[in-house]
Amino acid sequence: MRPLAPLLLVSALMAGPVHAEQDLLLGADMNTPAMTQAEMSRADIEAMIARADGKPLDLSDKALSGLDLSGLNLRGVNLRTARLNKANLRGADLSEANLEQAWFIKADLSGVKLVGAKMFGITAREANLSGADLSRSMPIGDFKGANMSGATLVDLRGGADIKNQSMGLMRAVFVSVNLSGANLKGANLGRSRLEYANLTDADLTDAVLMGSDLSGANLTGATVAGADFRNVDVSGARLVALKGQDSAKDWAARINVDRAITRARN
Repeated sequence: MRPLAPLLLVSALMAGPVHAEQDLLLGADMNTPAMTQAEMSRADIEAMIARADGKPLDLSDKALSGLDLSGLNLRGVNLRTARLNKANLRGADLSEANLEQAWFIKADLSGVKLVGAKMFGITAREANLSGADLSRSMPIGDFKGANMSGATLVDLRGGADIKNQSMGLMRAVFVSVNLSGANLKGANLGRSRLEYANLTDADLTDAVLMGSDLSGANLTGATVAGADFRNVDVSGARLVALKGQDSAKDWAARINVDRAITRARN
């Protein structure tokens, strides 16, 4: 029987304007073998790759937590609802992969290629994504506390889907995520949650931040030229030494501007 947690996760992600992120792990027992152990070995997966002869693998709903899958070519792999908590995927290629409702809690995804990956409903809390390439991916999921320092998120599609109101509001959750030095050029993070995110020296050129929550975030030294700040909550945010501020869009339409920090501390 499949764990109920992925379904509960989707329900939380599709909740209304409340901060449903706090309940994404509701009902999930993280101590069960399904969440902590692997039903396959690295050798098993390497053998599958050899037999597949270049075709994408189907590892959907597999228990793969704790496995060392570093450096493997898993391009296009189907990992939907799979559990890879604390797995080592350092330097692996997961471009165009299906990671919907998959679990990557505290996984090592440093230097991973995730170009064009589908991540609706993903749970990657405290995962290490430093130096990873998430360009053109769709991370509508929970990355709370993750490390994305130096990551490439060009043309990211993480904005909330407001066209399908019948499904509720779906958004990316980057609360307390380390995005220092990250490349977010052209990224769509509209209506996303970025409270207390570290965006120091990040490149937000032409990024869509409209309606997002940046309260408590640190944008010191960030490049914001062309970025859309309409209805962005900047309460407690550090907006110091910004580059390209004069060309930011709707800079005057931010929310809680009087509560933002705009001067460096002595």
